[in-house]
Amino acid sequence: MNVKTSVTLLLAGDVMTGRGIDQVLAHPGVPLLHESYLRDARDYVRLAEAVNGPIAAPVAPDYLWGDALAEMARIAPDLRIVNLETAITTSDDAWPAKGIHYRMHPANINCLSAARIDCCVLANNHVLDWGRQGLAETLRVLRQAGLHSAGAGADGEAAWAPATLALAGGARLLVFACATGSSGVPAGWSAAPKLSGVALLPDLSQATLQLLAHDVARQRNPGDLVLVSIHWGENWGLDLPPEHRDFAHRLIDVGAADIVHGHSSHHPLPIEVYRGKPIFYGCGDLINDYEGIGAQGSLRSDVGCLYFVTLALNNGGLQRLDIVALQRQRFRLTAADASARRWLARIFKAGGCRLEPLPSRHQLKGWSLRW
Repeated sequence: MNVKTSVTLLLAGDVMTGRGIDQVLAHPGVPLLHESYLRDARDYVRLAEAVNGPIAAPVAPDYLWGDALAEMARIAPDLRIVNLETAITTSDDAWPAKGIHYRMHPANINCLSAARIDCCVLANNHVLDWGRQGLAETLRVLRQAGLHSAGAGADGEAAWAPATLALAGGARLLVFACATGSSGVPAGWSAAPKLSGVALLPDLSQATLQLLAHDVARQRNPGDLVLVSIHWGENWGLDLPPEHRDFAHRLIDVGAADIVHGHSSHHPLPIEVYRGKPIFYGCGDLINDYEGIGAQGSLRSDVGCLYFVTLALNNGGLQRLDIVALQRQRFRLTAADASARRWLARIFKAGGCRLEPLPSRHQLKGWSLRW
């Protein structure tokens, strides 16, 4: 009898299936936007087609994931967790005075099911783009599709409650999700005792950390592993705020996290292994409609990653991390070319990671992390 001693998780950053992405799926929603840049979501499709060629809409539910699906099938992670950065709703109640609003039609939920996503983190700056009615519909659609969520809810208790995912031997992975104002989450989105919203951290102080650590300890059972997912920081830039590094370290120091899953930056950021536990300061975008927007200086908007993290079940220690590099072309994930891989390698190496090529049996190009 084989006793399972480890768990492999697939982690990804922002999955933005609204706006232009929604328009090429089988059930596009109303394309009206309230942006200063564009007023019609279909214009994002036209911009992408101008760069990489026509998109044969409507596309199949699995189209967006492209070559990533083969790698997911090959590695076969036990659980798949992404930051879902869009509302799933037909609500027309756009949040006032907000520059960008993302929504996907509920009938397109099968684009997430096609990748067998287990948990969608919702503590981010787009889940309430279409109001509290839009959030309620998002939660309902995810629940009906059998997807777990964390980081937003019908009230404060629900927003801060972890997603509970089963592991081998009766243990659990608890996914706690929260956000900071630095990622663009409006203060008015903060969930309260009788108000729906997101789990919004007031700051990254020691007092805030103690409250979060207390909540983790209260809900954690012996044998459970904990992932703390945080939407924080600016969309562009490679400088890691010292307060992010300090907060992540302290989460691990006090035993409140086995993984810190950071996101908000539109491109990957360096990774750190601290006391045997992985810290992802920014996983970058995995799916977006930015193809026609172009790069931000030296920072590319067309490159993303899958992060396959293997942890020991007995203590949550990192055993292996495989990073698969991908590019977005015509709203579809493809294997990253040599230029994109070199660019990513420079980012990871700048953070102190020692990278080794994935074994040749892997169809896609990427690295294994050693430390």
